[in-house]
Amino acid sequence: MPQTASPKLDSKCPSGPIDAQWTRHKFDLKLVNPANRRKFHVLVVGTGLAGASAAASLAELGYRVSAFCIHGSPRRAHSIAAQGGINAAKNYQNDGDSVHRLFYDTVKGGDFRARESNVHRLAEISVDIIDQCVALGVPFAREYGGTLANRSFGGAQVSRTFYARGQTGQQLLLGAYSAMMRQVGLKKCALYANREMLELVVVDGIARGIICRNLVTGELERHAADAVLLCTGGYGNVFYLSTNAKASNVTAAWRAHRRGALFANPCFTQIHPTCIPVSGHYQSKLTLMSESLRNDGRVWVPQTKGDARGPAEIPNAERDYYLERKYPSFGNLVPRDVASRAAKQQCDEGRGVGATKMAVYLDFRDAIARDGAATIRQKYGNLFQMYEKITGEDPYSVPMRIFPAVHYTMGGLWVDYNLESTVPGLFVLGEANFSDHGANRLGASALMQGLADGYFIIPATIASHIAGRKFQPVDAQHAAFGEAEQTARARLDQMLNLRGKRSADS
Repeated sequence: MPQTASPKLDSKCPSGPIDAQWTRHKFDLKLVNPANRRKFHVLVVGTGLAGASAAASLAELGYRVSAFCIHGSPRRAHSIAAQGGINAAKNYQNDGDSVHRLFYDTVKGGDFRARESNVHRLAEISVDIIDQCVALGVPFAREYGGTLANRSFGGAQVSRTFYARGQTGQQLLLGAYSAMMRQVGLKKCALYANREMLELVVVDGIARGIICRNLVTGELERHAADAVLLCTGGYGNVFYLSTNAKASNVTAAWRAHRRGALFANPCFTQIHPTCIPVSGHYQSKLTLMSESLRNDGRVWVPQTKGDARGPAEIPNAERDYYLERKYPSFGNLVPRDVASRAAKQQCDEGRGVGATKMAVYLDFRDAIARDGAATIRQKYGNLFQMYEKITGEDPYSVPMRIFPAVHYTMGGLWVDYNLESTVPGLFVLGEANFSDHGANRLGASALMQGLADGYFIIPATIASHIAGRKFQPVDAQHAAFGEAEQTARARLDQMLNLRGKRSADS
């Protein structure tokens, strides 16, 4: 029997040469007249990099926007925890980078399982993201002459990562936040803080609003609109410990899934190789140490199994710099999945270090001897300070101890080329969708994707929904909102009346 494509899974990927697809697709998309945009209302759930940039861009275009933040301020979004940098194919170093090379590295790093048309679009847009962020005042590191600096990241043999010391996510988020708050000040975007989305409301098969809970008063609220954007991050917290903030609870994406939005590749979870090891049962999360540290830090373990000597007592001849030995072309900057598997293998074979023996060393001795402590402090000072505060050890004098941990989810809600899910009118941006990273994300590509989706892609593709479908008038009194609110309230009442005798973690 012949196979037929599911109408639900039409990717809408353009045909023709891949380097021309996005340009032609943008031309083929429907447009919304500037005077008509104010007639349409868009809900943006989540105000991290993807959400804040989308809310700012859509409001500036003229749409009426409501943005929902689970925190007291969008500045507390988990995007702030990203440390090392953001990729862009600027080729400022003249070391052979290009849009095609960034595309190739991303597809190869993802084990050739990403949607290639989306990845090429991401690589194209990367060069514009940097210009946008500089215009917003993001303080990227600069060379002595004033040009933007780059450094290397895992899975690449060129330097294409722009950074702001070890606080790149924070600075990019502040840029997107400032752009969004400008629109809030102009009354073009309404910001709802301390709100958690509990239900997606679907009317006649189209996403038309949400039910959310006010986390201060407990009140349930109804919000109706013409489109809903989910920008709520990944689901790493399904694992007991991860590097994700505890508020990254995947509630919104899960509720959208229950309303018909399909998940794709949920098994593709990234284990980051450079995290501070578990120190006790009391931990609620793990702390990331930026992949950028592997530019100058060398990863090693003792050659002898069970070696209990301190790192300073182990001579160079008795150390195994196993990444440099096994992968000489990339050395310590192999892709994350490769580095994580290698670290786990060393520990499983009995070469782990530290009290738990579930760690490997990340050593800056040679870099400090070569470049000086001041140079290393200028590059990584805040990361070293964070490490010392958590572990009580000075990484300038003793190697860091690191071990892999759950960090990022490449899987997510399925989206087409327009970032629209299988529920019409529901768009999914950033880590919440599945489209760009295949089975493994390269370092410094999460920030790139979130800002590409928010600043450049969704402003173009949302018009395909708004101008391409006829909307019936729907307000928060529609029966579908009542049904969704009742479902959410019943679920809350059930949890509040469990009268259990154990904690959730027991």
